[in-house]
Amino acid sequence: MATGSRTKNRAVRAEKARATRRRIIAAATELFIRDGYLQTTMADIARQAEVAVQTLYLSFGSKVAVLDAALDVTIAGDDQPLPVLERPWFGRLRAEPDAVAALDILADNTTEIIDRVYPLYAAMSNASADPELAEVRDRNKRQRFASHLPVIRELAGRAGFNPQLPVERATEIFYTLMSEETYGLLVAEHGWTVPDWSGWARRHSRAELFPGT
Repeated sequence: MATGSRTKNRAVRAEKARATRRRIIAAATELFIRDGYLQTTMADIARQAEVAVQTLYLSFGSKVAVLDAALDVTIAGDDQPLPVLERPWFGRLRAEPDAVAALDILADNTTEIIDRVYPLYAAMSNASADPELAEVRDRNKRQRFASHLPVIRELAGRAGFNPQLPVERATEIFYTLMSEETYGLLVAEHGWTVPDWSGWARRHSRAELFPGT
């Protein structure tokens, strides 16, 4: 077989595998949110995704690995996410001369992510007595905190940033205000609208990070 044909065949197989993976993740996400993580079986996911159970295990290995992948894709909004510093919204943030407007760009992106991921996060939290699942949750939280650090560091170089606030402490404040936990309490539990929750978090973030504004 010619080299070009082999390369084309490999590309076709790779794209088919990616399409299957996307279908599995979409099916699992729907089932975890609708039925709960513990109630959803690998057979359920395979049936929903229209793949063999063996294919599911070969692709992911375990149900917790499926959830981990579903969480990553839901957060990123893409199955091939870019690093934070390469994402378009971060480019807009760096180019924005006004510090508060730059903070709003971060808040816009975070609001979109939390609103999108909360149903899956809630399904995961309801089953977090499972130690493997708890590790997925905790690892995700560590990664999300780490992803905020370079963004807050960029904001810390702007005029008006609180000089008494270390970057890590500022990151902790923003991370806490715009978190799944506050979303769950105010939006899911108390019926706030997403703009109300986001506006509350923005106001407190501005007051802490840019007190002069």
